[in-house]
Amino acid sequence: MDTPSPSPFDESYPGDACFVGILGGMGPMAGAAFAARLVALTPAGHDQHHIPTLLRNDPRIPDRSNARMGRGPDPLPALLRGVRDLESRGVALIAIPCNTAHFWYEEMRAAVRVPVLHIVDSVISDLRRQGFNKGRIGVMGTRATLRQGLYQARLESAGYTCELLNETDMEHYSLAALEAVKANDLAASIGPAVDGIQTLRKQGADAVVLGCTELPLAVPHALRSAMGVALSDSLDALALAVIERYRESHRPLTAV
Repeated sequence: MDTPSPSPFDESYPGDACFVGILGGMGPMAGAAFAARLVALTPAGHDQHHIPTLLRNDPRIPDRSNARMGRGPDPLPALLRGVRDLESRGVALIAIPCNTAHFWYEEMRAAVRVPVLHIVDSVISDLRRQGFNKGRIGVMGTRATLRQGLYQARLESAGYTCELLNETDMEHYSLAALEAVKANDLAASIGPAVDGIQTLRKQGADAVVLGCTELPLAVPHALRSAMGVALSDSLDALALAVIERYRESHRPLTAV
């Protein structure tokens, strides 16, 4: 009788397999920040209780928003190489901390046998975790994310209505903030991001989604309680979804 292979979720497992593979680099600061937030949000008492993680932080992937707007090369071949490479390295789950990359979600999911989390579904779970089962949800993000409806259909099917910035405000707030983060100028990103959140609040949003993974870096956690509106941070939402999957498939995550 064959001996079962050891599970990669067993603490005694001798191999190199990681639970989650992160397809990062879009941008590189967001990929690195996601890995850090995954550690920060994991209820662990020591090193060995954290989630085994492999970060593939490849900034060479063509710009997703430009591609969707017809202004740049198709990133899909690079995205498929990325998820296949992570699968080949033994990960059990893939997370992609880039909202706009999820326009190619179905193709990436079909290319691998392991589950691929969807960042918008993770945000919806986070909204419900915060007590928002319905209501007006403001969304900030890239032009492609907002104008091509990455969030709208999923939010509306989950019972929400969407509130977006107009073209001018999107340019001055969402895009200015995320471009400053990509340029490593975090100080310059804060003002536009906060102004965008406040504009959506004044438009009647019950909560605001930071729907580009650069935007959470533009709104330091220490400032968030003063925003006057609940926030769903797509980086944190995706990290919490990873933690939940790990909890379901492995030992309980409890601090000791």
